[in-house]
Amino acid sequence: QVQLVESGGGLVQAGDSLRLSCKFSGSAFSRYDMGWFRQTPGKDREFVAALNWDGGRTTYADSVKGRFTISRDNGEAMVYLQMNSLEIEDTAVYYCAADIDGGWGAARLPQHYDYWGRGTQVTVST
Repeated sequence: QVQLVESGGGLVQAGDSLRLSCKFSGSAFSRYDMGWFRQTPGKDREFVAALNWDGGRTTYADSVKGRFTISRDNGEAMVYLQMNSLEIEDTAVYYCAADIDGGWGAARLPQHYDYWGRGTQVTVST
């Protein structure tokens, strides 16, 4: 059974940085594509970034490209989201997700993922 636990969220000011972490529990972490999504009240879950199983492919939402970086440590079964130059619009609950079924072309779609964490709140203030 796979479990994902996010951490690292908090309250920061616009322009600050945060690094989110996602701890994967279960087997065969290195076979999973990993993604980060975010959600605000009343809105659909929004794609942020994804990273394939060996770290060789990444994709980002246009809104975060150049500011956010996704990475993974297969030895530690961790995924990270480094967020720089945070903006008020980045305020959301951030979720980590894992997929083992393949299909990198669908990495931006929530339905691509098999497992989800419970999320960590990021609040960016002026």
